[in-house]
Amino acid sequence: MDNKYIIVEKLENGVGVITLNRPEVYNALCTALLDEVSKAINDFDSDELIGAVVLTGGNKVFAAGADIKELAKLDFASAYTSEFVKKEWLTLEKHTKPIIAAVAGFALGGGCEMSLLCDITICDTTAKFGQPEIKIGTMPGAGGTQRLTRAIGKSKSMHLCLTGDMIDANEAKSFGLVSFVYEEGTVIDEAIKIASKIASMSQPVVRLIKESINNAYESSLQAGLESERKSFYTTLALEDRIEGVNAFVEKRKASFLNK
Repeated sequence: MDNKYIIVEKLENGVGVITLNRPEVYNALCTALLDEVSKAINDFDSDELIGAVVLTGGNKVFAAGADIKELAKLDFASAYTSEFVKKEWLTLEKHTKPIIAAVAGFALGGGCEMSLLCDITICDTTAKFGQPEIKIGTMPGAGGTQRLTRAIGKSKSMHLCLTGDMIDANEAKSFGLVSFVYEEGTVIDEAIKIASKIASMSQPVVRLIKESINNAYESSLQAGLESERKSFYTTLALEDRIEGVNAFVEKRKASFLNK
């Protein structure tokens, strides 16, 4: 499939890379672009050779928000009946393999919300995060009031969503919005390194860990602990667990079979 708005790469180290590619509009998130991202995510999810995915907008901008020209054509009835962007966002939400967001430049509105959907978010020193929807008379509609609040807390989320202010890379790190801040121009390479390390691990265990951490956001502590315990027991039946233990005892690198 030829893509118009994204670039898809499959690296030899088990990493898939999706690059948003609408530089003339700062990677504004139109429906067609989100459809292409969804298709690429689904393809990587079903590819046994891919263990982790990097999602980026390149070294200049991640995504400056929704496509305002497209948004201007929406009314309540059309948005509600078509469930505007719901299915595309669900694809990102339900993906089974870890996705690392590599953010440079603006990650605003839908761009910030897209980074929140990823499992790990890193950025470089040029990054700016924010939810500026209030400035055009609307509000976040793809997780900005929900995932952002869970990530950084009520007060900081209220401030960003009610003022439309942006925060820089170091503020985002101090808020817990990103894991690491890297030098300008290096964030994609750093994301690929992280994704490659994840892809080298036992993929059944990677998936169990991802599911268990996501459960922490949607269940009580006791329910989450019980689910975690059962998932841990599951790993005891894996050939990879035997290989991992043997490799540790024998002081060598484990060679996982994903079984």
